[in-house]
Amino acid sequence: MKIKVQKDKTIRESIEENGLKIEDFVVACFNGKLVDLSFRAPNESEIELISEDDHRALEVLRHSAAHLMAQAVKRIYKNRAKITIGPPVDFGFYYDIDFENPISEEDLSKIEEEMKKIVHEDLSIIREEITKDQAIALFKDLDENYKVLMLQEDINEDVVSIYRQGEFVDLCRGPHVVSTGRIKHFKLLSVSGAYWKGNERNKMLQRIYGTAFFSDEELKNFIQRREEAKKRDHRILGSQLGLFEIEPTVGGGLVIWLPKGERIRYTIEEFLRKKLEEKGYLFVRTPHIANADLWRISGHLAVYNKYMFPIMETDEEQEFVVKPMNCPFHIKVFQNAIRSYKDLPLRIAEYGTVYRYEKSGVLHGLLRVRGFTQDDAHIFCTPEQVENEIIELIDLTRYILGKFGFDKYRVYLSTRPDEFVGDIELWNLAEKSLKNALDKAGMEYTINEGEGAFYGPKIDVEITDALSRTWQCSTIQLDFNLPQRFGIYYIGPDNSKHVPVMIHRAILGSFERFFGILIEHYGGEFPLWLAPIQVIVLPVSQKFNDYSEEVFNFLKNRQIRVEINRDAEKLGYKIRQAEIQKIPLMLIIGQKEKETNSVTVRQKGIGDIGKMSIEEFFNKFFS
Repeated sequence: MKIKVQKDKTIRESIEENGLKIEDFVVACFNGKLVDLSFRAPNESEIELISEDDHRALEVLRHSAAHLMAQAVKRIYKNRAKITIGPPVDFGFYYDIDFENPISEEDLSKIEEEMKKIVHEDLSIIREEITKDQAIALFKDLDENYKVLMLQEDINEDVVSIYRQGEFVDLCRGPHVVSTGRIKHFKLLSVSGAYWKGNERNKMLQRIYGTAFFSDEELKNFIQRREEAKKRDHRILGSQLGLFEIEPTVGGGLVIWLPKGERIRYTIEEFLRKKLEEKGYLFVRTPHIANADLWRISGHLAVYNKYMFPIMETDEEQEFVVKPMNCPFHIKVFQNAIRSYKDLPLRIAEYGTVYRYEKSGVLHGLLRVRGFTQDDAHIFCTPEQVENEIIELIDLTRYILGKFGFDKYRVYLSTRPDEFVGDIELWNLAEKSLKNALDKAGMEYTINEGEGAFYGPKIDVEITDALSRTWQCSTIQLDFNLPQRFGIYYIGPDNSKHVPVMIHRAILGSFERFFGILIEHYGGEFPLWLAPIQVIVLPVSQKFNDYSEEVFNFLKNRQIRVEINRDAEKLGYKIRQAEIQKIPLMLIIGQKEKETNSVTVRQKGIGDIGKMSIEEFFNKFFS
């Protein structure tokens, strides 16, 4: 809701004057910027009050919880702990702290207890503005050397803000809740290592993660989902189910796809390729390395080099780089022939493997790797064709994500930033085309003003998994930069040269990351069409192996992914093993099944669903 705030009045005073309750609001928004409720209006203004049900309020609460945790740490460890930074993140907050003696997760309960005491004290959280020199002197007196370094190296403003709560003071832009008493429902989650400023040449600190909510019910639900997420961890399931391996002797962030994982990947690739070819995409295959000059032209060596592996020099005095992106190769495909406007749109697709140098500290299973394969495509079109292409891409994206069980997503449209390339008229046309396409497709979306890439506006899609977690997945980006850099053109109806618009798009993102998301979404229990082993045949004893082979061959000849357990184990053990491997369908073969040319079907998650002929089974599940 919005209220009028008189000149020199605080928002808190204005809330009370309007007969409202201060506890109903967390922060406010003034001229598009979040401010504390203690903010004093410079002139008569309309202020937006933000309550607990607004996502912005939750971010403020979590930022305040980070300060609460830091205060508790300072009370317990005093000068044996130096604080650095403590921002909110998607699931909660963290604070990086330099402990004289490292702590463990067993110490978190002690910190939580101190946090509860501070909440009970209900300390006012007070913002002050002081000069940078005053702040340096203050934090030197407090012996907080990291804060001093931040002020000296990273902050250019003459005036900075600090926040006080009781004896604790922190350097912070804010805003925060009005008092520590508002931070009632929190949980410290884990401790990990983190380099100061993220630089592996700097000192290793300890990062304490936590979360906070406005209600106990929300906190309990989060903890329950977190425990479920641990069970679904793709790194653990990937090893248990024999899907993939990341072997340190091979290299961190480099994935070995094991046979079962490769079966799933091949199934995904085959499904996607068939759909793309129906839509007129032309598949290509390009090298894994290229002459460094290609990346100089594209601009990657200038702006992206910290994520690229080092240049390789040859005896022929040529320089090569391992490709971080496929875009320049697809431009070369476009340049392979003279293109007319009648040839456009030209849709080039590739399952292109790229390599990026990610720091070891951020590598995480399949979700953050150094070598990965994108379901990459680039569409070259005229400006007038952009809108229709985007509509088709949105429809294609919805169809493909839906096939994998993702029907909830958030869509973001990022517009022209302050620094950009290309004509404003072209940007305006592109943004209008993206908006029209989203509207015509019936997609709800949020506009991120000024957050587009320097080379063009973009659409990003975040999918929601079974645990209500969001993952950045599909992206559609317009590019006015690379076509100009490489000088590509098409011949227009006026018989002159025109620069095409280049659309970068990936629906899955990368097979590695998407596979990791799939594992956790399904908890390793893939739908039948994706399962690496769809059916396992289980003879009750080895004397039924011959008939079991007939059933096995019947299904294999029909391209069903089937295995047979010929071991001389008891049936109960075989069933348990199949359950552990999360195989969707089991066919049990005994005397009655052999005599009647039938199978007894057991379905994972349901149990025994009855006896039927093998033809009936096939028609029921696979036709």
